[in-house]
Amino acid sequence: MQVEIKIDSTCKEPRIIILTDSMTEEINQIIQKLSEESPQIISGIKDDKVEVLDQREMVRIYANAGKVFAVTDKGEYLLRRRLYELEGRLDASCFVRISNSEIINLRKVVNFDLSFSGTICVKLTNGTITYVSRRYVSKIKKILGI
Repeated sequence: MQVEIKIDSTCKEPRIIILTDSMTEEINQIIQKLSEESPQIISGIKDDKVEVLDQREMVRIYANAGKVFAVTDKGEYLLRRRLYELEGRLDASCFVRISNSEIINLRKVVNFDLSFSGTICVKLTNGTITYVSRRYVSKIKKILGI
């Protein structure tokens, strides 16, 4: 793929033109990436203080006892949103739901252990070990290309 940028002082708004001989999966992916909204801010509560959380530092987000928590490199935070709402705010290229109660950051995964029958064991950079529920195994395998 070739990328060409033209600087034009009369241009008031950026415009993207894709020249191709046919629509391909690569073109569809480019269009999808360009039309995606940027990730939104997520804030968490720790020690009675509200902090803006950096998505790059998030390891996992999980629900437990009716509450939602985010685990980051700096600790654990209580979130005031539901998992499905957070899923829409997170960067879809980095975060994936692995069960009804958990979302993980793919950039914080050490490895996926496929030796378990019917499920996948996930080891995260902070030492946490979690499991992909059976319902999400095929989705994870597709992401991993297996």
